[in-house]
Amino acid sequence: MKSTVYIETTIISYLTAKPSRDLIVAAHQQITSDWWNIARLNFDCFISPFVIQEIYAGDPYAVARRFEIVKDLPVLRINKEIQILAQKYFDNLDIPDKARLDAAHLAVEVWHKMDYMLSWNCTHIVSGRVIKALEKINSKLKIKTPTLCTPEELLEV
Repeated sequence: MKSTVYIETTIISYLTAKPSRDLIVAAHQQITSDWWNIARLNFDCFISPFVIQEIYAGDPYAVARRFEIVKDLPVLRINKEIQILAQKYFDNLDIPDKARLDAAHLAVEVWHKMDYMLSWNCTHIVSGRVIKALEKINSKLKIKTPTLCTPEELLEV
């Protein structure tokens, strides 16, 4: 049985963006492409309605490219428990209101018991501070915290 991965929106954005002239962003784009084309085959990958919501924002051409990437990925369902968990995360993870959907991404992947969450959002998701706080919350709730990581950290599988 393959491990499960929740694909957060930044992964789709890096895959479909024009090549960046910023060396760090360009490296992230290449790593993401490598993970998508090679390592992804070792996992069962999922998205959520929150990912779909985010990829539909912006330039219609970019939206079409992002949709093409996710169109065959299974979409995890949202329920009341996920909404309650997302609010609990938002209230306790010290993330700004503009990043409220990041708490929802975390709630979806935790509730659906994903093995991994893949993201380049190193401010509100794949952040040492957020991961530590999330583990503390989930420990009190007696629920497992999936491994939150970037594609670079999951290339070797």
